[in-house]
Amino acid sequence: MTNTKYIFVVGGVMSSVGKGVTASSIGAILQGRGYKVTNIKCDMYVNIDAGTIRPTEHGEVFIGEDGIEADQDLGNYERFTGNPMSSLNYITTGQVYQEVIRRERNLEYGGEDVEVVPDVPNEIIRRIKMAAKKNEAEIAVVEFGGTVGEYQVLLFLEAARIMKVKHQRDVAFVLVSYLPLPKHVGEMKTKPTQYAVRTLNAAGIMADFIVARGERALDNRRRDILANVCNLLDGTVIAAPDVDSIYDVPLQFHAQNFDGRLLRTLHLRARKNDLQAWKTFSKKIRGLKKSMKIAIVGKYFGTGDFTLADSYISVIEAIKHGAWDRGVKPELTWIDSETYEQTPNRLQELSTFDAIIVPGGFGTRGIEGIISAIRFVREHNIPYLGLCYGMQLASIEFARTVLHLAGANTVECDPQSPYPIIHVNPQQAKNIRENRYGATMRLGAYRCVLKKGSQTQKLYKADEISERHRHRYEFNNEYRERMEQAGFEIVGVNPETNLAEIIELKNHPYFIGTQFHPEFKSRPLRPHPLFVGLVAAALEQQKKR
Repeated sequence: MTNTKYIFVVGGVMSSVGKGVTASSIGAILQGRGYKVTNIKCDMYVNIDAGTIRPTEHGEVFIGEDGIEADQDLGNYERFTGNPMSSLNYITTGQVYQEVIRRERNLEYGGEDVEVVPDVPNEIIRRIKMAAKKNEAEIAVVEFGGTVGEYQVLLFLEAARIMKVKHQRDVAFVLVSYLPLPKHVGEMKTKPTQYAVRTLNAAGIMADFIVARGERALDNRRRDILANVCNLLDGTVIAAPDVDSIYDVPLQFHAQNFDGRLLRTLHLRARKNDLQAWKTFSKKIRGLKKSMKIAIVGKYFGTGDFTLADSYISVIEAIKHGAWDRGVKPELTWIDSETYEQTPNRLQELSTFDAIIVPGGFGTRGIEGIISAIRFVREHNIPYLGLCYGMQLASIEFARTVLHLAGANTVECDPQSPYPIIHVNPQQAKNIRENRYGATMRLGAYRCVLKKGSQTQKLYKADEISERHRHRYEFNNEYRERMEQAGFEIVGVNPETNLAEIIELKNHPYFIGTQFHPEFKSRPLRPHPLFVGLVAAALEQQKKR
């Protein structure tokens, strides 16, 4: 504890207010001041990880290097700080209780009765400290999911309170709270945030900072009200209005000396002041004029009457990174694949887009619509990038249409398919038979050897890469020779298993499918080559048109 400082980021008023971006931005600006930072996410649900939760329920499942299936905020942490996330950086209530019960069953409590308090908070503290130590962090930014008023967050707040009591100089609290601006009132309201602060106080915690989220920047009058009512020092209420790009937030915080005040609160001195890369990047994307239309054809968009873009947040960010790198602004359109099953003549709309992406997914719903879209894209030379399921369905479309293998399919959707282009390996088949689904897929980073001279190899500028996976089904190598003879090339293979990792089409401007998820490794300052390549190919097609 003596070598690490801790910043706890908690939410007030409502969820999805921007705690993840706040925690990520804090990490970025403190790195800019010369400190080694790690980010930790604590989620309140009893699930062991996020892998069994629907994307429309909780957003994207982000995959770490070691295969952890985690909350999407870990993706933001990686994108803002460049630090790879692992299972150490992700803590859930389920993990905590599982370990407490395991220790009790193994008599590791020495015969004492095991109680919710203090044993559960102590396990939370142990995990937080272990993550900081293993990541060799000087500062750990710990985000609590949900809001301070929720019952399930109390034990995590208790853990943070204990840490503050024992180490006064080493712990700081940041409350991220929403300040509504009701149209019929015409002024920003501070009362919900005041109530959130009072709720936090009831848990024995005083906020050191308030990050005031809202449509507009906080004015001085409301800043003073919050400081006075919530016992805060001058300069510790930080304005965080809506911005065009989340990558402007670190600079927004830095302009208010948030980084300097955090260091002072933690009794640290700045070692340097270097955010030049962020400044250059922010200036570049603000100056972009040319745009590009990209469609995402998938099936995890709908939640009631709303579209949930969070289901594919890493894909969205990777598209932005690739487009910005090539000097264009992406205009994204969401297309529910079931539309093409119900109204096939709407496929013609795909010709109005510069590029098409089919992201990952599971199950049968909407796949025939996706397959129809892939055929249209392939036959009309529209640049295409298929991610995981997008690669598998591209394989099926090619087998059906070019090789005339009627009924070709994935065994996930048709176990009796006469041509199982996508099948399941024996270990995964056993998991399915035994109903073992949690954390049993092919997860995390695997090696991939690239075919020399292929389009993909030229984009990566490497002969071997490592990418992150999350899937249970694989390309069936029994069909590899026939597919390749017809122009469907396997250009990336895992050297240990000979599993197909990347496919390309000959004589197509850009048609690439990956069994892995390249979006997880794209960074704003280091865009992923496959997304950069997609945008570059789309620009070439624009010129031809």
